[in-house]
Order: sequence, then C-alpha cells, then structure tokens
Amino acid sequence: MSLHEHSSASCLPITAIAWTSNSGTCPKDFSIISTTQDGGAANFVRGFGVKSGYFLCYSKNAAGGNIVADIQVISEKETIPHGYCYIPEYMEPKTSVWKKKRVCVRLVPLGSVEMAIVDIRVTAKSRLMLQHYTCLGDIHGYVIWCKKGHVSSPVPEAKPRRVTLDIRTLSLDQPAPPLPLRPSNGPPAFPATKTSRRRSNLEKNDVLDSVYDNSNTFSISAMDGVPFALHPKFEAQPSETVSGNTMKDIRIKSVQEIENEYNYTFAVEESAANRAQP
Repeated sequence: MSLHEHSSASCLPITAIAWTSNSGTCPKDFSIISTTQDGGAANFVRGFGVKSGYFLCYSKNAAGGNIVADIQVISEKETIPHGYCYIPEYMEPKTSVWKKKRVCVRLVPLGSVEMAIVDIRVTAKSRLMLQHYTCLGDIHGYVIWCKKGHVSSPVPEAKPRRVTLDIRTLSLDQPAPPLPLRPSNGPPAFPATKTSRRRSNLEKNDVLDSVYDNSNTFSISAMDGVPFALHPKFEAQPSETVSGNTMKDIRIKSVQEIENEYNYTFAVEESAANRAQP
C-alpha cells in the first residue's frame, strides 16, 4: 500500500470494533491490532501463565451504513451510557474476554455527525504518549487510544441513463397509435357470412348503441348541434309589475267565515253507510 493510499484509508471512519482470538476467528473486512505502538504484542492475556488471549480488531467497511462516533472503557460497576453498546466478541469456543473492564461504542448512521473515530491504537501502559490521540483507559496493562476526525457526507452516485431506451422512444419507425372510434372511423368491415336474421339485427343494434352512447367521449348523440333556448312563456318580463288595485281586492276572512263557507255535513256519506248495514 502506498503512502497516499495509507493516508486516505486512515481518514475513513471506523464502522465497527470487536474482540477476536486470532486471525482465524476475525471476521472478514476486519483488521487485527496485533502489535502495540512500541513494538510489543497487543495480546490481552486474561491471567498469569495463560498463553491464549485476544486482540482488538476494527473495520472501515461502510456497507452497514453506521460509523463509530465515540468509544469508552468502563468498569463492571459502571452503567453503560445511553446510546452505547458493548463491542461484539469473535472468540474461539470456550473462551471469553475479561469482564472487569469492557469497551463500548456509540454507533450512528453515516452522514449524521461531522466527527467520528478514524483510528484506534494500543500502547503498553505508561510507556508512550500518542499525540492527537485521546486516552480511553487501560485493560490488562494495555492502554487504548482513539483519534477523531472530520467525516464527510457520502456523495450520491448518479445513475447512468439508458440512452438507447430514450432514443428508441424518439424513433419514427414505430406505428402510429390507433385513432379514437368515431362514426367516420368505425370498426373495419368483416366479410359477409351466412348468419341468421336475428343475429344480424342484434349486431346492428350493438353498433347503434355504441355510436350514440354518451359514456364515450368521442361519441355523438341526437342532441349534438341543437342550440339551447328558453320557451318564451318562461322568459322573465321585468317591465310588468303587479298593480296596487289587485292587492286591494284581496279580502281577509275570519275563522268563522271560513268554517261557514266550507261547512259540510257528510249527510250523503252517512245515508250510504246506513243503507249498507243489514
């Protein structure tokens, strides 16, 4: 890897951090931190005389869409901060990491923050100070450091247009669309065949119904072309007014006068009912 490629890779944000026993258990696209900055082995041994240990590993593959915004090292008595999670473990069977101190990270979507973790390193305790790095804490005599940097938002890739499809739509060789159905552009005539009179009458009625159907936008009806006009007797005549003498001839009758005028004894109905009885 050239110096330019190495510097470009170091500026990319870290997307995941995990524990792993060795290169065999390390996930794909992860890099193992196998040595410290002062040249020693970065093997977090669990206890005295135990040869097998575990290493830190990290990934910068942004396929998952998340990046590491912050890292913290907390003890077992501390409560994990809100929004943080413990890093996963990719260990050999029947092995685990030390639980007295644990590493937790805060994952955020790519493009949601301006600063994120771009590098993580390990040094021997009290031996080396790293400039521009933040000390997170020590685990088993090793100090974990992290570096933050500016993260640029991902630039959306322009999708290539299918030029051949666009040119094909502009081609003049394509057949013209069918014309709307009109009386002058009726359906094509079929050759005469021997059919019954009833069937010919039904087909003739179907053609007439399709021509004078108002549901079709391009059809015509019997009212097309007839101008609308109001009958003369319904036309308003504002010049004529009701005279005052007509209003004076109206006489208001009392209730008694109305009862006397329209009094009806129902004598005819009563006599008919009496005759109907045996």
